[in-house]
Amino acid sequence: MERPLAGKRILVVEDEALIGFLIEDMLRNLGAVVVGPMSTVAQGMTAADCEDVDAAMLDINVRGFRSFPIVSVLERRGVPYFFATGYGPSGIEPAHRDVPMINKPFVQNELLQVIETVLA
Repeated sequence: MERPLAGKRILVVEDEALIGFLIEDMLRNLGAVVVGPMSTVAQGMTAADCEDVDAAMLDINVRGFRSFPIVSVLERRGVPYFFATGYGPSGIEPAHRDVPMINKPFVQNELLQVIETVLA
């Protein structure tokens, strides 16, 4: 089986446990090392600041809080990221509308495409 993300460390911030497990399975199938899933903005900020990651996937709404504060940490460290949302583009603040996004629900190939885009 091809593992296009072999060795890539991907931070996942996702508060829904079942969705987090599915994303984790997809990423592992692609060869990635999963950091998380982190289920709160605070956990995500700590991981974004302390963990060695190649990219990050951020749910926009995490337990009723927006994940945008994590973006500042990732940008400061030069870590590429993308949003995963069930709300579509309307849930993204104007300042972040140019950031790659994947709509939930998604399949493994769509996840791979967005990760390859942010890593390029």
